[in-house]
Amino acid sequence: MAKSYYDPADLKKFGNITEWQKELGDKFFDYYGTVFQEGALTAREKSLIALAVSHAVQCPYCIDAYTDDCLKKGVDEEQMMEAVHVTAAIKGGAALVHGVQMMNKVSDKLM
Repeated sequence: MAKSYYDPADLKKFGNITEWQKELGDKFFDYYGTVFQEGALTAREKSLIALAVSHAVQCPYCIDAYTDDCLKKGVDEEQMMEAVHVTAAIKGGAALVHGVQMMNKVSDKLM
């Protein structure tokens, strides 16, 4: 079997992004850490949101990381899959609503 472009071991190297640009990397991780702190949303809710967004942006590293994080925070399989379906509904709706743009263009051309 061919090696995947996305190597799961690379997720553990994420912190290394500061090596080539320490200042910006440190700022990113400071921001990232702050975002995931408890606030108006619980850490559990933020993890579930992150899992859904990970599917929307199709990041296998994020999917792996936030699947693990959700499980650690007590999110069950049904809740995770429901979040994935929310992602699918939003992405599908976004594609379909752009059909209105196409319909407008066709109407303009045929008038």
